Amino acid sequence: MASSARNWGILVFGVLVVYAIVAYLGIPQLQRMKVRAHPALQAGGHLTETATGIPGDPLNIALVGNQADVLGAMLAAGWKPATALGIGSSVRIAVDTVIDRPDPDAPVSSLYLYGRKEDVAFEKPVGNSPRERHHVRFWKSPDAESGRPLWMGSATHDTGVELSRTTGQVIHHIAPQVDRERDLLLADLESARQVLDIDWVEGYQAVLQGRNGGGDPWQTDGRLAVITLAPAAP
Repeated sequence: MASSARNWGILVFGVLVVYAIVAYLGIPQLQRMKVRAHPALQAGGHLTETATGIPGDPLNIALVGNQADVLGAMLAAGWKPATALGIGSSVRIAVDTVIDRPDPDAPVSSLYLYGRKEDVAFEKPVGNSPRERHHVRFWKSPDAESGRPLWMGSATHDTGVELSRTTGQVIHHIAPQVDRERDLLLADLESARQVLDIDWVEGYQAVLQGRNGGGDPWQTDGRLAVITLAPAAP
């Protein structure tokens, strides 16, 4: 009996090892080869990318203001800072997802722009489970707008925690209509009286549809909303 249980344990462990190698090493390497073979799929300056260099979610919103302006505006609009991703926060979101327990500052996985992961991330819960939520990542741009810092952002709507369609990794899947998330965040900032001005950059995204690193399709009208924030209260 003990020998049989040990053999089953070895088999399960072996399956898990194979899964980890395929999902986190093998398939991402194949994805990178595919991207290199097709330059049109490369992230460039208007798409984020994963830690393994696979194109991620598109940029669709930008904020103009210093870090205090961004934090104050997002809090006023009802969006909370997301917890940094780590072992503890990953276990917590997994448990919260299974038991449908609210987690208003659940962690987001990292995406990369300018060679680094996001500087700040915010989220707005949907219902009681962290499997569905609105969220946005921001990167401080090396450029500025009218002397104030420029924060490039990617707003998406998480619809569930599942296995990646491309790698088999455990991830959040996103809804394809990313413009709706851009427009939702803009509406929330306007309702909170945090917007001084808005400028639409037409044709910012030359490619209007694609798939992110998790294999989720996305669609956009190609416009970038550049929102000048009201200064934070001193």
